[in-house]
Amino acid sequence: MNKPAELPQRVRPEADGTVSVATGKVELGQGIHTALAQIAAEELGVALEKIKILPPSTEYCPDEGVTSGSLSIQDGGRALRKACAELLAAPEKPASRYGIVGTSAPRRDLPAKFAGRASFIQDMTLPGMLHCRVLRGVKGAPAIPGLVRDGGFAGVLAEREEDAIAAMKKLRAGATLEEGSSVPEDIHAWLKAHVAEDHVAKESLDAEAKARGVKRVQATYRKPYIAHASIGPSCALAQWKEGGLEVWTHSQGIFNLRRELAMILGLSEENIVVRHVEGAGCYGHNGADDAALDAALLARGANGRPVRVQWSREDEFAWEPYGPAMLVSLDAQLDAAGSLVSWRHDLWSNGHTRRPGRAGKPVLAAAAHLEPPFEIAPPSNPPLPAGGADRNAIPIYDVPDLLVMNHYVREAPLNVSSLRSLGGFGNVFAIESFMDELAAAVGVDPVAFRLNHLKDDRAKAVINNALQAFNWNSFKKTEGRGRGIGFARYKNIGAYCAVVAEVEAGRELRVTRLVAAVDVGLPVNPDGVANQIEGGCIQAASWTLKEAWRPGLLGWDDYPILRFTEVPAVEVVVLKNQHPSVGAGECSMGPTGAAIANALHDALGVRVRELPLTAERIAAAL
Repeated sequence: MNKPAELPQRVRPEADGTVSVATGKVELGQGIHTALAQIAAEELGVALEKIKILPPSTEYCPDEGVTSGSLSIQDGGRALRKACAELLAAPEKPASRYGIVGTSAPRRDLPAKFAGRASFIQDMTLPGMLHCRVLRGVKGAPAIPGLVRDGGFAGVLAEREEDAIAAMKKLRAGATLEEGSSVPEDIHAWLKAHVAEDHVAKESLDAEAKARGVKRVQATYRKPYIAHASIGPSCALAQWKEGGLEVWTHSQGIFNLRRELAMILGLSEENIVVRHVEGAGCYGHNGADDAALDAALLARGANGRPVRVQWSREDEFAWEPYGPAMLVSLDAQLDAAGSLVSWRHDLWSNGHTRRPGRAGKPVLAAAAHLEPPFEIAPPSNPPLPAGGADRNAIPIYDVPDLLVMNHYVREAPLNVSSLRSLGGFGNVFAIESFMDELAAAVGVDPVAFRLNHLKDDRAKAVINNALQAFNWNSFKKTEGRGRGIGFARYKNIGAYCAVVAEVEAGRELRVTRLVAAVDVGLPVNPDGVANQIEGGCIQAASWTLKEAWRPGLLGWDDYPILRFTEVPAVEVVVLKNQHPSVGAGECSMGPTGAAIANALHDALGVRVRELPLTAERIAAAL
C-alpha cells in the first residue's frame, strides 16, 4: 500500500474558493462537523457554505484521539481555531467580533437522513463486495462454503447478504462452541466482593466539622449494566490490497483503532488506512471497533475483494461492550442548622473504558479467539478530573469533611467499556437523589438546600433558569403527579446542567415533561446544543425507566427502550456567555435520571434507589 497522503495543513484553501478542513473528530450524529465548520468560517472570514469538512481518515487527518467525553468543541475546536489563525498569520479573532459562532446553523448531516438517503455505514457498498457473518468461541465447525476460520474465530463469506445469513445459521447449528461466562444474579454484591484496588478520589478531612454533625443520613444506590442499544447494529468494511489494509468503520477513534489493528494483525500502522463513515447511533464505545477487526480478519480470506461485516441484533446484544454496573454508598452528617458537615462516597464498579489502542494489550473481542489467542487488557479508568467510574463522584456542593473512594473491580463478568457519560450517570443519580433525601431529613426545600451549599454563580444560574422555565413555583401537585430536580457540572470542569422532570405514576412511571437549562460557555451552535441536550434527556429517561441487561438477552423484547409514544416533551434553555466553549453531549444524563427519581418521590412519597425505576421496584417500595 502506498504511503498515506498528507494534507499540507489542517486547513487548505482550494482553487474553487472553498476551504477544506481535515479534522480527527468524527460525526456521530452530534452535529460536530457543522459546529467545526462554523469555527473555521468565523476565524477565516469566509461564508459558512465555503467550508468543506473532509471525511475523517488516518490517511490525511490529524490524530485527535477519540471523539468522546464532550471534548470535540473544547479541544478540537480550539485546535482548529488556532490552525485557521496560523493560516492567516493573524491573531485569533476575539469572541466579541463573532458573527457566525454563537448563532444557530442548520445541521449538515440531517438533510440526507430526513430524505432517507444512504447515510450510514450500514448502507455502504463497494464494487465486488462480499457479505459476512461472524461466530465466536468456535471449538469445532462443519465444512461449509465460504468458511474462514482462525482459532476460535469463524465467519462466512457470501455474494449476497441473505446467503451469508443462511450460511451462518448452518455454521451455528453444526459448530461446537465454548461456554460463555455467567453474570452473577446479584451483580452489586459480587462487585463488592471482588474489589482489586481502592483509590482515594478526594480526601479533605475535617474532624472538627464532622464533630458538629447531629443528624446522620445513609443510602445506597444501584445502577445495572446498560447497553448502547444503537438502532443500527455494528457494521464495518475492509479490503486487503497492495500488502496493506483499508477499513471503513463507525469507530469513535480511527487512529486508536489503527494502532490496535496493527498490533493484532502484525502490520505497521502506515500500511493501514482507517476511514470513518457515520453509523446509525453510537452513545459511547459500542461494537464498531470489534466489527472492524472482524472485517479485517475475514477480508484475509476474500482474495483481495472488499468484505462487509454486519452484526445482527442478537450479535449486538451478545458482543457489544456494556456500560458497567455500579454500586454507590453515601453517608453524610448535618449540623444543627441543617448544613452538610461531612460526606462519604464509596463506589464499586469495573473500569469504564476498554477502548482500543490505549494499552499494550488488545481489547477487541476477536483477538481473544485467534490462534494463538491474545491476552485481553482489563477495563480501566481515565484519571480525574475526567475520571471513569469516579466521574462526578466528587460532589460539587460545599462540604468541609469529605472522602470519596473508588473501589475498582478489575475482573468483569460482562464485556464493559465506555457508555455515554461513563460513571457520571450513576454518581449523579446517587448524589442528586441523596441531596433530596438530605433536604427532607432537615425539613428544607430541596432546591433551597442545593443553593445553600453552592458558591458557584454559574451553577446557581442553571438551576434558577431551569426552575423558571418549568414554572416550579406555580406547579399544582395532584395525586400521582410530581416534579423533581437534578443538577451537575459535567466532570466538575465542563458544562453545567440542571433538569426538572414532571412525572405521572400510574400502572407505570411515565415522564411527561423535562425542562433543562445548560451552560456550555459560548455555544458555537445554540440549536445544536439544544439537540444534544434533548437527545441526552430522552436517552437518560430511557435508561432510568427501562434499560438493564438481563440473562438470555436476544432482542428488543428482552431489552425495552423508550418508545416514540413515551417520549416526554423536552424544553431546553441554553445560557449564553463568553466563557470558553465546552461540549454538551453528556452533561444532561445524570441530572435527568436524578430528576426523574426525585419526581417519583414527590409523586408517591417513595424512594427507589435502584435503576431502572420499574413498576415492580416502585410497588416494592410502596
